[in-house]
Amino acid sequence: QVDLLESGGGLVHAGDSLRLSCAFPGRTFSNYAVAWFRQAPGKEREFVAAITWLGGTTNSAASPEDRFTISRDNAKTTVSLQLSKLKPEDSALYYCAATLSRGSWYSTKEDDYDHWGQGTQVTVSS
Repeated sequence: QVDLLESGGGLVHAGDSLRLSCAFPGRTFSNYAVAWFRQAPGKEREFVAAITWLGGTTNSAASPEDRFTISRDNAKTTVSLQLSKLKPEDSALYYCAATLSRGSWYSTKEDDYDHWGQGTQVTVSS
């Protein structure tokens, strides 16, 4: 179901930064694992990073933590993805996804998430 709301995408130059945000209207992310995925034109959607219910984080090898930092506010109303030192190959539609979870569980597979946003576009020019 598409019930998450992403924001923060845009057109930037290589080397710039962006901060993407994901909200769950009417709810909080308490008891949820949340992940970011991205999909570039002509490519499959891929995992970027996730944050567990306990607050632990993990990144894909293609999206290292020093450039893609996932975080959550203390009230658990927003999950953010800080994008730094952006490259043209980072251009994609970025999606937020969430699912009820416990403890340190997370998944890199999109099929394991049942709440999604419509995506926010990030375009990086060279």
